[in-house]
Amino acid sequence: MTTMSEDGVIAKLAALMMQPAAAGPYLAATVLMWVIMMIAMMTPAVIPMAMVYRGMHRGATVNLATLLFAGGYLAGWSVFAVAAGGVQWILHSAGMLGGMSLVASGQVAGGLLIAAGVYQLTPLKESCLSHCRSPFGYLMGHWRDGLGGAFAMGFHHGLYCIGCCWVLMLLMFAGGTMSVLTMAALSVFILAERLLPAGPWAARIPGVALVVTGVVVAARSVA
Repeated sequence: MTTMSEDGVIAKLAALMMQPAAAGPYLAATVLMWVIMMIAMMTPAVIPMAMVYRGMHRGATVNLATLLFAGGYLAGWSVFAVAAGGVQWILHSAGMLGGMSLVASGQVAGGLLIAAGVYQLTPLKESCLSHCRSPFGYLMGHWRDGLGGAFAMGFHHGLYCIGCCWVLMLLMFAGGTMSVLTMAALSVFILAERLLPAGPWAARIPGVALVVTGVVVAARSVA
């Protein structure tokens, strides 16, 4: 990635994202940046499902269908990116994000961590995660034929994944919207949720850890 001090597309987008008063250019740059981030972060998560889909597909269009399945999944996350860009503009306009990395204030970051932790413990999280953890089961229950069906299945699977991870994604504001390290940490965690054996690690233990961390961060911000 181009650094903030150098000339380049990333630097220009970053400059626009520092000016929330100019709503149009700000939102355009922010949504584009979120779309790029979502594609980068969620491509590893869709690969296992796409490979299972490829193995189940029959026909000469298997490679194209697999790409469309993955494309539908990433399209779902691109829709989420639009909403996330709007949230970022609201937070930034309200003075809740600061610095070159656009990091949330301590209280906001703590609140986001607590919210993410609590959501990890909910039945909705467990339900959505179960679909993400079982590629074969999901495909058997939602199979659609044809290239259009491949895209639709991928998009539908993306919605389950958004239901599973949307609060986690908001932790980008806690760690820094422009932070590559935060992106990498969330990507690894999301992939681990899907690949590690089922058990308390999948949601409950991380949920409790996030709540405790959020309380500590919020408390330090008011100390």
